[in-house]
Amino acid sequence: MFHALSSTRPAKKPVTLFWAALALAVAGSLPPFAAASDTSRWDALRQHYFGDREIHDGRRVLALMAPERAANAAVVPVSIRVAFPQSEERYVKTVTLLVDNNPSPLAGRFHLTLASGKANIATRIRVNDFTDIRAVAELNDGSLHMVKRYVMAAGGCSAPVPMDMDATLARMGKMKLKRSVRELAGQPNLAQLMISHPNFSGMQTDAATNQYVPADFVHQIEVRHGDNLVMKVETDISISENPNFRFYYSPVAEGELSVFVKDTSGRSFSQSW
Repeated sequence: MFHALSSTRPAKKPVTLFWAALALAVAGSLPPFAAASDTSRWDALRQHYFGDREIHDGRRVLALMAPERAANAAVVPVSIRVAFPQSEERYVKTVTLLVDNNPSPLAGRFHLTLASGKANIATRIRVNDFTDIRAVAELNDGSLHMVKRYVMAAGGCSAPVPMDMDATLARMGKMKLKRSVRELAGQPNLAQLMISHPNFSGMQTDAATNQYVPADFVHQIEVRHGDNLVMKVETDISISENPNFRFYYSPVAEGELSVFVKDTSGRSFSQSW
């Protein structure tokens, strides 16, 4: 069941001040394309998210796929593939997806379990400037492994909001799930979750009012199969409008696949299949 929602416009929420300040500090007066070779942004991100922990070359653990030049900076497809299945001996605990030069670099932090079956993830992100995109996997032994991909795109975080705002707000929180017709117990099953939500970044303007639309976006997602947690996701403004995720789940018995979503305005939505 969907929770009842008001069609009023969301309360004002500023974009994270830390990352806005960091963007200005790092960018400064750099010439065009300087960000491609500048490492100060990544140094700050690395310290913020991982501290002094060692990060290994992750090419034997995972692969990151994204277009070199994005057709639409507001909807850039990204997929992460892991080289091994989830097993008790070796599995991925967390995948952190970062967009170095975005105002808020965290696109998503995916906390996975053995019930995922596979740690592969696909989604769509916003890219605000030419940038490295990074995927950092933490394994069950605590080690960190990173791969990156350079993407040429700009303006994704300030792309126009939908023209029909009332209709957009009326659909907010509705979900669709696609998966295989036949669910295989004990095997990784592919699913695609689509969430209707404008994911306002705080950098977009409303064409009708010419005013900035306050930030208001999906922040937490939880997926379960029966009583088993499949994954938890923390997201931010770098995830595109109408969040879309492909993931795997490995059911041990028959049961419902359920999704719980919470946004930054405190709304919550849930549905089961």
